[in-house]
Amino acid sequence: MSVQHPRRTHPRVISAAIADGDHRLKFEKIRLGAPRRNEVGVHIVACGICHTDLSFISPATVLGHEGAGIVDQVGSAVKSVKPGDHVVLSFQSCGQCDACENNRPADCEHFSTLNFGFSRLDGSSAYPPGISGHFFGQSSFASYALVTERNLVKVDKSLPLATLAPLGCGLQTGAGTVMNTLRVKKGDRLLVTGTGAVGMAAVMAAKMAGAKEIIALDQYQHRRDLALELGATDVMKTGKERSLQGTLDYVIDTAGVSSLDTLGQNALKDGGVMVRLTGAGGATLSRRRKIISVIQGDSVAQEFIPKMITLWQAGKFPFDRLLHFYDFEAINQAIEDTGSGKVIKAVLRWQEYA
Repeated sequence: MSVQHPRRTHPRVISAAIADGDHRLKFEKIRLGAPRRNEVGVHIVACGICHTDLSFISPATVLGHEGAGIVDQVGSAVKSVKPGDHVVLSFQSCGQCDACENNRPADCEHFSTLNFGFSRLDGSSAYPPGISGHFFGQSSFASYALVTERNLVKVDKSLPLATLAPLGCGLQTGAGTVMNTLRVKKGDRLLVTGTGAVGMAAVMAAKMAGAKEIIALDQYQHRRDLALELGATDVMKTGKERSLQGTLDYVIDTAGVSSLDTLGQNALKDGGVMVRLTGAGGATLSRRRKIISVIQGDSVAQEFIPKMITLWQAGKFPFDRLLHFYDFEAINQAIEDTGSGKVIKAVLRWQEYA
């Protein structure tokens, strides 16, 4: 992808996709405040669509949290990037709480406020009155975003930003759960329920880890077929599941369906672990089995995103096979195709960078 450096002035007026009363997104021109001393202004080149975006669509909100782009302006306190640098955007964290200071940003005590509160940590907003932004500290369904060093990752300029954009959330969550949280090892057996981007990333990571049995469960034939190509050793169709009574080390649930949750619990062997990526965990079952919840694959984005890129370049993590690209103007079609399961990972691109 050939990328021209954008004009290095802050675009006070930006184009942002904003939901109307019918939950359709339309692009509007809005004024965005200049970066603060700890903030970075980024021209958005591309942005992945995640199911979390679909859950938060409501009037007067600017969503998007898998952005990638080119640095335009940096505040006086910013040291890690400069104008012209290429970056991938991920989740936001405060950098000041005990979890952040101990290199566990996914456990940040302000995680909910910073990622779902539609404001900065101090309650302020760079967006006009009546418009909610700062989603995941980025709101990248727009031509421009304000972020901090905490949620950006500098990447090599030779790499295609549109391909890298979805690494910031869904793929990081799936792969990180396998590699960082569960630390799946050679010979382990696991089930992945749901093979969207998160589930497929988990399948690919489990293959890299040398898992002996990787079962992928999904309702769509084309996804089950692709899961087999990407590392699954077996597949099951939703609604036609067979018993896996007490045979598995791990279950990774990305579907959030109660019947599949029960199937997963029953499939665990003594001491097995079930990960709910769609809801609460914390439960302890009989026979030392337990259920946990994982956020962002327990990842440090600045460490894990480069790791995923290296694995992709080596041909071990072919996440690009999940991607389907759309012009940003086709955002509603991309959202529809994501919600229906037609595509696994939709990625929006601004035409000027395509």
